[in-house]
Amino acid sequence: MASKQNAKILNFVAWLTGVLVSLSVGFAMINGPLTLPSWLGGATLAMIVGWVVVITTLLSVVLAVIKN
Repeated sequence: MASKQNAKILNFVAWLTGVLVSLSVGFAMINGPLTLPSWLGGATLAMIVGWVVVITTLLSVVLAVIKN
C-alpha cells in the first residue's frame, strides 16, 4: 500500500518539475535570454514559440486539475 502512495508522490513531483521547467523555458524564450539562431527564425520566432510553450503548459495544468 505504501509503495502506491510513494509512486503517486513521485509522479506528482515529476509532473510539477516538468511544468516548472516548461514555464521557465517558455518565459526565457519570450523575454530574450533563450533565442534561436537567425537561420532558424531568430528572436521573433523564439518569442512566438515561447508563448506556445507557456500557453500549452498552462492548458495542460488546467486539464490535469479538471481530470482530478
